[in-house]
Formats: sequence, C-alpha cells, structure tokens
Amino acid sequence: MVGGGPAGVMAGLLLARAGVKVTVLEKHKDFLRDFRGDTVHPSTLRLLDQLGLGERFARLPQRKLERMCMRVADRTVVAADFGRIPGPHRYIAMVPQWDFLDLLADAARSEPTFTLRMATEFTALRTESGRVTGVAFRNPDGTVESLTTDLVLACDGRDSAARAAAGLEQHMFDVPMDVWWLRIPAEAGDRHDSQVFARFANGRAAVTMDRGDYYQTSYLIPKGSDARLRANGIQWLRDELALLFGWQPELLSALRDWDDVKLLEVTMGRLPTWHRPGLLCLGDAAHTMSPVGGVGVNLAIQDAVAAARLLSGPLRTGTLTDSDLAKVQRRRRLATAFTQKSQLSEHKMLLEPSLSGTLDSVPVPLRLVDRIPALSALTAYLGGIGIRPESA
Repeated sequence: MVGGGPAGVMAGLLLARAGVKVTVLEKHKDFLRDFRGDTVHPSTLRLLDQLGLGERFARLPQRKLERMCMRVADRTVVAADFGRIPGPHRYIAMVPQWDFLDLLADAARSEPTFTLRMATEFTALRTESGRVTGVAFRNPDGTVESLTTDLVLACDGRDSAARAAAGLEQHMFDVPMDVWWLRIPAEAGDRHDSQVFARFANGRAAVTMDRGDYYQTSYLIPKGSDARLRANGIQWLRDELALLFGWQPELLSALRDWDDVKLLEVTMGRLPTWHRPGLLCLGDAAHTMSPVGGVGVNLAIQDAVAAARLLSGPLRTGTLTDSDLAKVQRRRRLATAFTQKSQLSEHKMLLEPSLSGTLDSVPVPLRLVDRIPALSALTAYLGGIGIRPESA
C-alpha cells in the first residue's frame, strides 16, 4: 500500500488478517497532521464493531454529531438527523484522524504478515512487460530500496504519486469553491453540541463543528480567490465570522494572522479506470471528493474493505488477475458516482448561489427535508451509511 491514510491502513489490516503479506509505506514520520478528515461515519463505526475494535474506538477522545443544521438566508433547517437512522451508531464520531489511524495501525501490527514503514517515501513503480511488479522507495536515512509485489494499492490521496506514476488521470469536475480551515476557541455559553452547524448567506458560507475546546471551522471562498481575499487583512475575516456565527472579538482574536488560516484547494474527480495490471487505486487516489459532507474518509474505508474482501483469496493463492481488480471498481462505482453526484448538486443548489451573492431564500429541497422528518432521516442515511455499505 502506498500511503498510510485510512484506505491504506484499513486495507493493510484486513488483508493481513486474511493471511496476506502486506507492507504499508507512509512518507510522514507519524500520523499527526491538522485539518484532515476527522469524521467517522456510522458505516465505519459498524465496521469497527465487526473487527472487534469498537470498544477501543469508543475510548478515544471524540464528539458525537447527531444533526446537520444550516442557517440559510434567514431560516434554520435540519438537513440531516442521524438520530433517525437504523443501527446502534446514530451519529458521526468526530475523532482526530491520527488517533483513528493509530488505532488501526496498532491492531494491524499484531498480525505477523503486516509491516508499516513510516517516514518512507514512494519514489517509483517497477514494471515488467507492462505490468506493475513493485515499488521503489526512499528510507528515512535517504537510501533507496525496492520491493517486489503481486499488487500495489495506491492509497496516497488526491495528489497520488502512485496514480501519476501509473499514468492514470482523473476526469475532473468543476467546483465553485476553495476552503479556508481554521480554529476558533469555544465559549462555554454558546455551544453546538451534537451538531454540525452551517451558515449560508449572500456572499458568505461557512461550516463549524464543536470539537470540545474549539470550533473546527471551514470558511468557503470562491475558487481561486485566496490571494485576493487575503489582501483584505485578517480583521476582514474576523468580521466575516462574527457576522456568520456571532462570535465575540475576544474569541476571534485567536486568529492572529493569516498563518492561522490554512488553504484547501478543492478538487473533485474520478478515474475512468481505477487499475492497470498490478496496481489498483483506492480512496481519493481513485475519486477525489468535495469536502461537502465530510464523506472522503468513509468512502476510502469502504473501498479498502471491498478490495480486501474481493482480493484476499486471489492474493493468497497467487492467482490475481486484472479482472479481480475490475471487480473492486465495479463494486464501488455506484456508491462513488452517487455521492459525487449528490455533492455536485449541493454545489449547484447552495454553494454557488451563496458565494455569488444570489442566495435569497432556502432552496425548495432543503425546505422539504426540514418539513418532513422522514426526509431528514433519508439524507442522514445516505450521508452516514451510504449506497452499498461494505461488511468486513
């Protein structure tokens, strides 16, 4: 596995439990990085239960988000109510991704066929007669080695180096926004426990999640406008956040300068073909998601489970073929396409008019969801469990 993110570590764990010898290459020395996907959806929580990791996960520091609320124009609507979905996990768990990955990696290390190499950077694919036969990588001491494999799983994210080395190119979708990520200290008397809270108004859009002692906040900006808007000065952003969320100046003073505001240049795409002989892309390497709904981690995990279930047998017996890789794509194609179509629809319905200053009322679909409880349960199910959830 090239990449020690959710897809790479989960696939490594499951394949190792199935008796397959696996090596995960992660270029960073640890999993500790800010502003990564921290949402663990109900379908992933169910998988952790199946793997015997549910109790250990429950002990991690986390917040439980039970509703997605939006303030659109002058009206508050409940866009998704996870308390209405079936199953024991009627919420999204907000857990630092490094804690989640440490949990999976610790479980995987107990398997004799699992190896995790940190601070080890993929550098090239090895090929023979058009088939990927292994990888080259740089060790922490700078030396370069190679590893011969039956299969390379490209799990190294939206800017996948393994995907690029394989010559695979995503079909890209137009997106209207980039995102600024930032943190605002929480104020005890003004909390949004158990909720994701979003604000959409003419020319302004932001989403915030209560993380206990701070609000993890995404402020949306028109695509490509980062440099232009930063020229306004940090006080301009403080004023914008005050208008959206009513935060007081003493809280907003935590934004000292633009170094506290991280840019995510949003891209969204999907590979027409996720594989070539000896290589398969999973997660964002196969289908880069919009940040809308925070579904990227969940889809990556689902990809990993499907891949492990479908490929472990052929890998054990040494009979892996291209048709086995194609089965994984076919299995995951519907869920991926449906989710991306939903994200693009939300861009069109809500984000584009909000950022362009033409949003003057609540879109009709959101009014219906807010008015009919069964619809808020349906949106929660589609967002939290999704189409064709995988089982371990």
